[in-house]
Amino acid sequence: KKKPLVFMGSPKVSATVLDALLKLSSLPNSDFEVAAIVTQPPSKRERGRKVLPSPVAEHALERGFPSDLIFTPERAGEEIFLSNLRDLQPELCVTAAYGNILPTKFLKIPKLGTVNIHPSLLPLYRGAAPVQRAVLEGVKETGVSLAFTVRALDAGPVIAYERVKVDDHIKAPDLLDLLFSRGSELLIRELPYIFDGSAKLKAQPQDDSKVTLAPKVTPEESWLSFDQDATLLHNKVRALAGWPGTRAKIAIIEENGECDIIDIKIITTRVSAGGNVPGNEVDDLSFIKGALVIPCGGGSALEVLELQLPAKKVVNADSFRNGLRGRKLKKL
Repeated sequence: KKKPLVFMGSPKVSATVLDALLKLSSLPNSDFEVAAIVTQPPSKRERGRKVLPSPVAEHALERGFPSDLIFTPERAGEEIFLSNLRDLQPELCVTAAYGNILPTKFLKIPKLGTVNIHPSLLPLYRGAAPVQRAVLEGVKETGVSLAFTVRALDAGPVIAYERVKVDDHIKAPDLLDLLFSRGSELLIRELPYIFDGSAKLKAQPQDDSKVTLAPKVTPEESWLSFDQDATLLHNKVRALAGWPGTRAKIAIIEENGECDIIDIKIITTRVSAGGNVPGNEVDDLSFIKGALVIPCGGGSALEVLELQLPAKKVVNADSFRNGLRGRKLKKL
């Protein structure tokens, strides 16, 4: 009889891991099956605010997974859910961006424990936003860890990890995809050792003296302040891409001298190699070689390649310039 494994995940990146597990479990020589999927309840998302299943639930249903084996508890400590889970007698639970705290009474159910794919090199960036926080800080290297889950947040022994170089132009959503792709490969490689118990013996406790935290990103963090260095701002644009995005206020100067202040969403940037903006242009925005150049702190400059006006589509800097019809721009 195949060993029952329960998968827990919610956003689109989790589907990568679920796919890898379903593919492996369907092989003739596989010693486990995905007995159930646990995910966040349906919620309002996308345009129109329709109530939709989580991306993982949608993906599982498209793959033909039985709907009665997809559990969507509000909290992982609900008694009805825990009772259903006990009935399955899972050998192992695997979590990948599930998005819910797992209480002790849950953690006691799977015989071999619960393992989590976490997109950082633990104990660095424990918490809800490890990838965004790493990109925000401009790291050159991060990684993905496979760790046993304990009651404390992301604090369990690490079974295995993989280092990943961070390109200074990659945005957080793309890096997240890459890390969960590598994480699913790591999980598949380590599963035999988790099932035979040897992973528990080789797992290394985390060094608590090296812990850093990665708290949830808030919408208030999305504003850019151009008195900061351009590199910091570029990293922020990369880190907060997708949600909540990065925003700034700029002034459009009409021909009669009147000033119209607009909010723009800044989508794609790079740090200007030229730097050293002349003093008399300290507040003026200019267009150079397909980029909107914004003077920043310390004589640095940020080149905006793509941006978005309220209720409009994303455009490149040249299209934005054409829409200005000769009007000047100033930063605020």
